[in-house]
Amino acid sequence: MSKEQAKPAREKRGVPSGLWLSCEDCGAMIFRKECERLMNVCPECGFHMYLGARDRINTVLDAGTFEEWDADLSPTDPLGFTDKKKYSERIVAEQKRTGLRDAALTGSGMVRARRVAFGVTDSAFIMGSMGSVVGEKLTRLVERATSERLPLIIISGSGGGARMHEGIFSLMQMAKVSAALARYDEAQGLFISVLTNPTMGGVAASFASLGDIIFAEPKALIGFAGPRTIKATIRIELPKGFQTSEFLLEHGYIDRIVQRADLKSEIARIIDYCGK
Repeated sequence: MSKEQAKPAREKRGVPSGLWLSCEDCGAMIFRKECERLMNVCPECGFHMYLGARDRINTVLDAGTFEEWDADLSPTDPLGFTDKKKYSERIVAEQKRTGLRDAALTGSGMVRARRVAFGVTDSAFIMGSMGSVVGEKLTRLVERATSERLPLIIISGSGGGARMHEGIFSLMQMAKVSAALARYDEAQGLFISVLTNPTMGGVAASFASLGDIIFAEPKALIGFAGPRTIKATIRIELPKGFQTSEFLLEHGYIDRIVQRADLKSEIARIIDYCGK
């Protein structure tokens, strides 16, 4: 045996995997820990990347104040729906992958010592789509905010709209949550809706657009249908960036674009300004 054959193979030394990531907008290579320190905002271009539901709770609510409501609710498969796999199997797989029961977390907490009812949807769980459990949790959140006279904050990160796997059961959630918000409005509650990338479909067409104050993160994709679908339907050239938060601010659909790092302070300021 030659000396070359006798030598054990040496492992190649290099940069460990997972230390760097690429910005979805500008393509810059970003040191992951620096990005996490900035709440998943690109230090080069300021693009606001995905942030999970629990991380959003940690960035908006005072530390240790979140009390989850209706944590035991879990989706079922009322239609026996199957596409590439059974919906019942998809639910279990998504729960294991994300650590969430469904695409929404709700509860109460403090924003700079102001108690609020708080909900957030997470696009990691079947694109944050609104099925029966998401609709029920949000409805209960609104109803409890009404009975306890709390300011209501909902952060929407839902790119899937109504969840097709549940058919009409998911579509009716749009009306159910909206009706609860109408009763909340009659009780003179304050609803601050925060739109993130992406907020689409039935979520954008219902509760996400019904805030007394509507904030949005920079460059967030917000709309009902995708631009290709709209273009194919109406057959006209669409304005550049017409579904971005910047375009929607210019046309009066949202009230303010707020940087992620400033959101907590802005929410507290609005609550104080409205006397809630």
